[in-house]
Amino acid sequence: MKLPHGKIPVEILRDIVFRNLGVKRKEVILGPSVGFDGAVLDIGDKSLIVSIDPITGAVERIGWLAVNINANDVATFGVKPEFLFSCILLPEGADRETVETICAQMDKAARELEIAIAGGHCEVTPGIKNPIVVGCIMGLTEKGNYVTAGGAKPGDKLILTKSAGIEGTAILASDRESQLRKAVDSSTLKRAKEFFKKISVVKEAILAFKTGGVHAMHDPTEGGVLGGIYEMTDASNVGVKVFEEKIPVEQETVEICEFFQIDPLQLISSGALLVSVDSNLADKIVETLKTHGIEASVIGEFLESSSKRVLIGKSGTAKNMVRPLSDHLWFALSRK
Repeated sequence: MKLPHGKIPVEILRDIVFRNLGVKRKEVILGPSVGFDGAVLDIGDKSLIVSIDPITGAVERIGWLAVNINANDVATFGVKPEFLFSCILLPEGADRETVETICAQMDKAARELEIAIAGGHCEVTPGIKNPIVVGCIMGLTEKGNYVTAGGAKPGDKLILTKSAGIEGTAILASDRESQLRKAVDSSTLKRAKEFFKKISVVKEAILAFKTGGVHAMHDPTEGGVLGGIYEMTDASNVGVKVFEEKIPVEQETVEICEFFQIDPLQLISSGALLVSVDSNLADKIVETLKTHGIEASVIGEFLESSSKRVLIGKSGTAKNMVRPLSDHLWFALSRK
């Protein structure tokens, strides 16, 4: 079986990856699981939240993304990211300037988020074409003072911050600019490239958690908003009803997705945040976020039956939500 681009299928995670996890230790409160953004280790009176993700691609912003994408995962627990470890793999031919560029980006991003870069590794690796930066970020909190993606409860409202397809829009505007110029004007492309500035969800995740009533949070990365929602329902063993017309999609994203004939709701959406919150406090969280300059919308609610996962289309027609097989970014990038 040839694997698709992006995250490996859930059945392979369950059949292979999750069956080869070494010894069990009592400190591991949350280990590898479908739909969760990181691990939880209880050490004394503290809980340590740990997440790891790779970033691949051009040098232009790879170090900055490695910090922000990993910081997002820790923040979805309601915990401030504090310590970063990194592994930088460089292609043959990389020079001193390449190392300096990546490290300076990581330093800038880490300072902005008040994260200490505590250690790591850097090497030239034969066989790769582009740099790879693997980041591992940790955050400390009082024991048990966090949420996970698996805490959504029936009756909770589902909030989405910002809009769908943020990271995918920025990537396609940057990496496929020459193609897009055929159909999208230059000012739209310029604004789309700046979507990278929206990637961090640390501020909104901590704000939402501190406001109260939050039962679960998740950042929709590969698979987009629909993939992220599906992961939350899996992790929480609940159903969901989502209203497509309530999901914000910026015009830049609409035009780029129309050009590549892809679904913005299945386009990698780092920069957005999904929040499951007590229905009585949903409006308070939305207002709190907006007061701090962060757009937020109630887009649906969680249901009792885990088999009921419904997307209400703009026409009012209901259809079953399915897990995206692959992020639509890969479909766009594969088209010449």
